[in-house]
Amino acid sequence: MNQLDALKQYTTVVADTGDFRQLAQFQPQDATTNPSLILKAVQKPDYAPLLKETVRQHAGRPLDEIMDRLLVRFGREILSTIPGRVSTEVDARLSFDTEASCARAERIIRWYRDEGISGDRVLIKVAATWEGIEAARRLEQQGIHTNLTLLFSFCQAVACGAAKVQLISPFVGRIYDWYKKSAGAAWDEAASSGANDPGVKSVRQIYEHYKHFGIATEVMGASFRNVGQILALAGCDLLTISPELLAQLAASDAPVSRALDADAARKLDLKPASYDEASFRFALNEDAMATEKLAEGIRAFAADAVKLDKLMKEAA
Repeated sequence: MNQLDALKQYTTVVADTGDFRQLAQFQPQDATTNPSLILKAVQKPDYAPLLKETVRQHAGRPLDEIMDRLLVRFGREILSTIPGRVSTEVDARLSFDTEASCARAERIIRWYRDEGISGDRVLIKVAATWEGIEAARRLEQQGIHTNLTLLFSFCQAVACGAAKVQLISPFVGRIYDWYKKSAGAAWDEAASSGANDPGVKSVRQIYEHYKHFGIATEVMGASFRNVGQILALAGCDLLTISPELLAQLAASDAPVSRALDADAARKLDLKPASYDEASFRFALNEDAMATEKLAEGIRAFAADAVKLDKLMKEAA
C-alpha cells in the first residue's frame, strides 16, 4: 500500500487544485480551489478555451459576475470527477465586507443549483477575518456551508467553531514559512519538522480543542510544503494537498501511522475559550505571524483576482 492510500485510512484526502484533469489519478474525496489556482489553470493551453467560452457566454455582464461564472464552471467540472465537495472562494477583495460576501456566496450557490448541483456539494470559501466569520455564520444559518480559509491562529479557529462553520482550513505551510524566515540563520530544520513543525503544532492545538469540546466544525490542514507535514497530521478530519505532493505520497510505500486522535483529545485537560469582536481583534493583533500572514494572503488572492479580471477583459 502506498502512503496516499494509507493516509486515506485515517484522513479524508482533498485535492488542492483548479486543474480538474489531474484529479482522477489521485481519487480524492473533495477538491479545493481559489482565485490563484484558477488563474494558474486558465493560463494553461488546456483551459484557455474554457475562459474564452465563459466570457463569450456572459458578454456584457459585470466582471464580478463573469468571474463567479468561471469559478462555478470549474467547480462543475471538478464535481464531475470527484464524489464529494468542491470549495469555491468568494472574491478576497470582499474580505472585510460581511454583506457583500454573503451576497456573492448566495449568488454562487444559486448558480450551482441552476446547473443541477446540490448545495451540499459546495463549500463557500471565505477569509477568516471577523467580517468573514460573521458572513459564514449567516450563511450557515441559511444552510449554505462554508470553508474558512487563511486561518493562522487559535482565536480564528475558536471564532469559526462558535459560528458553526462547516470547515476550516488552517495553513500549515505558511505558518512554517513565517517562523523559518523569522528565525533566519538560527532555524533548525530537523528540530522544527514533523510534530514539532510550527504549522503542524497549530493544527494539532485546533484539532484537539474542537474534539475535546465537541465542536462539529471540520478541520482541514492546508498549504503544505512537504510530505512530512502531511504525515504529521494523519488523522486530521481532512487534508487538502497539491497534486505534486499527492504524487510524492503515491510514489512511496513507507509506513503511515495515525498522528491525531479524537478519542485522545477528549481526555486532555483543556480550558474553554471564547472571543467577542474586541477580544478576537486583540488576540489576532498579539499574534504577529497570524496578523502578517492573514494580511499577506488577502493581498495575494486579491492581486490574483485582479489578474483574472485582466485576462477576462482580454478574452472579451
